[in-house]
Amino acid sequence: MDWNFDEPAPREGTNCTKYDLRKEVFGTGDVIPMWVADMDFNTPDFIVNSLRERVNHEIYGYTFRPAGYYRSIIDWVGLRHSWNIEKEWITFCPGIVPALNFCTLAFTEPGDNIIVQPPVYFPFFSAVLAHGRKLNYNLLKESNGQWVIDYESLVASIDDRTKMIIISNPHNPVGRAWKKEELMHLADICIEKNILVLSDEIHCDLVLPGFNHTVFASLGEKIANNTITCIAPSKTFNLAGLSTSSVIISNPVLRKSFKRIVDNLHIDGGNIFGTTASIAAYTQGHQWLGELMEYLDENVGFVIDYCDKMIPEIIPVRPEATYMIWLDCRQLGMNGKELQNFFVTQAGVGMNEGSTFGPGGEGFMRMNLAAPQKTIIKAMQQIEKAVTTIR
Repeated sequence: MDWNFDEPAPREGTNCTKYDLRKEVFGTGDVIPMWVADMDFNTPDFIVNSLRERVNHEIYGYTFRPAGYYRSIIDWVGLRHSWNIEKEWITFCPGIVPALNFCTLAFTEPGDNIIVQPPVYFPFFSAVLAHGRKLNYNLLKESNGQWVIDYESLVASIDDRTKMIIISNPHNPVGRAWKKEELMHLADICIEKNILVLSDEIHCDLVLPGFNHTVFASLGEKIANNTITCIAPSKTFNLAGLSTSSVIISNPVLRKSFKRIVDNLHIDGGNIFGTTASIAAYTQGHQWLGELMEYLDENVGFVIDYCDKMIPEIIPVRPEATYMIWLDCRQLGMNGKELQNFFVTQAGVGMNEGSTFGPGGEGFMRMNLAAPQKTIIKAMQQIEKAVTTIR
């Protein structure tokens, strides 16, 4: 291994949301933070070196994204996801969550219904409700320890005010890397019912060994014309603080509507360092990412084995993608508030409580495994010790 993922990265005192806001979030700073989705690994050296080189220029004036920025994205998604895109399809956005909101404004009207598939990343909800649209829940189903799409319920819920569906592909928090046939079934429904697909694919590169990611828009030209795809290097390379992402839209009519929102809000400029980091990540990051995923897979395996042997009351849902793991804690017999309090005060571990991800999340906890293995071991030992006190 060329990169040392066991090396701890001190983050306290750096205005770090994950560490420096623990007291505000959990009521105490004395917790192992395993909640917000960023990694406790150092940003890879090839990105840091590119940023240092740009910093040394010492002028940080108005800038634009060069041809190499677009070329790096095109080559990355072509090689890793077999999706051939064109430069004109790539539009800038300072983040995926802003993109969700912009799409709501661009493609729907107040009072329209927008489908989400909970339990799911909670900013999906606010992207709908904050703009006077209505949430249409298409709850995922549990099937043999795995979460699947309820297509029958989806079809039944669609009416003439249903305009868009926001999907998480791969899915956060349940960790599904949706299979091609699952997405095709969903695509067929959306085309038949004239439902626009907004596909959040920010975790697309974080697919664990043995699984594959299917880009929704890659399923065919007709499907691509009905799809907006959101990607970013932020989760993959731990660059969330640089506010750089892409919204890829092949349909020129949809692209024009989206760009109008971005242009009207004057947020297309981005920042010099986000552009620099993105180019470095997508041009030099293949080997690093491969080693990262092997390391994360070991963390996943450790947690699953540890729960099976030492904490059978907690049943992890094996993730196929992302660096989060969805823990089924229903056997502990606690509601969401009680679960959060138990893990914080008794185990000293700060995670995301499941009900915040919407219906279907009750009794679950989301745990971030993108940390050195000794951190994972310590957290699991503390959880085991806490659970033994209530057996």
